[in-house]
Amino acid sequence: MANNNFIDYVKITCRSGKGGAGSHHFFRAKGLPNGGPDGGDGGRGGHIILEGSSQLWTLLHLQYRKHLFAQDGQNGGENLRSGAQGEDIVIQVPLGTVARDAETGEVKLEITKDGERRILTPGGRGGLGNDHFKTSTNQAPQYAQPGEPAIEEQVILELKLLADVGLVGFPNAGKSTLLSVVSAAKPKIADYAFTTLVPNLGVVAYRDYQSFVMADIPGIIEGAAEGRGLGTRFLRHIERNSMLLFMISCDSKDIAAEYKVLLGELEQFNPDLLDKKRLLAITKSDMLDEELEADILTSLPADLPPTVFISSLTNKNIQKLKDMIWGALHEG
Repeated sequence: MANNNFIDYVKITCRSGKGGAGSHHFFRAKGLPNGGPDGGDGGRGGHIILEGSSQLWTLLHLQYRKHLFAQDGQNGGENLRSGAQGEDIVIQVPLGTVARDAETGEVKLEITKDGERRILTPGGRGGLGNDHFKTSTNQAPQYAQPGEPAIEEQVILELKLLADVGLVGFPNAGKSTLLSVVSAAKPKIADYAFTTLVPNLGVVAYRDYQSFVMADIPGIIEGAAEGRGLGTRFLRHIERNSMLLFMISCDSKDIAAEYKVLLGELEQFNPDLLDKKRLLAITKSDMLDEELEADILTSLPADLPPTVFISSLTNKNIQKLKDMIWGALHEG
């Protein structure tokens, strides 16, 4: 999908349907002038509903649909006839969509499963007809409930990609190249900074027809959590990943220092990210011989996560990396 088609943030105005009013009708017929109350109930106003769809991965279809107005419920009628319910509006969204109140920032709901339906803005309940209010002492109630009013609110829909593994690294660390090698994804690859401007997802085939999902997150730079570079725009996509694969090029001047910068940016954005499982892949290692690899390995601090040297160009240790990822995802 083209880069300009990836939309992960939209602000929309939602208005549910108001409930129909209950009827305060009285039955009248020849020979039965005082037949009593027979007012029906009003219909419920339409809900605005979000439904998860595994076929979507962007909010593009909502970019120009900024107003969602559900249908009002109909009023109740005579002879205990209930008013029709207002038609609901069902909006499909990609898995990982979070809905927030635009004013308070409060999370209203999250959609994480295919086919999952959640009411975003509930329709007003229909009012009760006067038949509900008759008693032995009030056999001709003149009262029926009005329907509940509609709810109008502004809502922010924010997409956080769902993936098993999130790739974390500086620009040109080889994240997109790795994704293109281990999956059928075709991310844009070039030799300049910020080649990746949108997240890319790929399904990685593993042994015995098993698989896991890998997400290539646009490159992080020092100060990203404060808005530098691409800023925090894509850091939120890392929040939903089960584990993080840090990728640092073997020609880095200080691998441990780069790792700490990356970790620091994640911590500044959301400290909970430090609780995720981590692996470290040292990329472009086709440029290294065994002696250089050993020298680098011995120079790394002991507190770094499990480390593997890989090369997407020569497929060096790619299967070993898959084994490490699979083991980390499924260990107790």
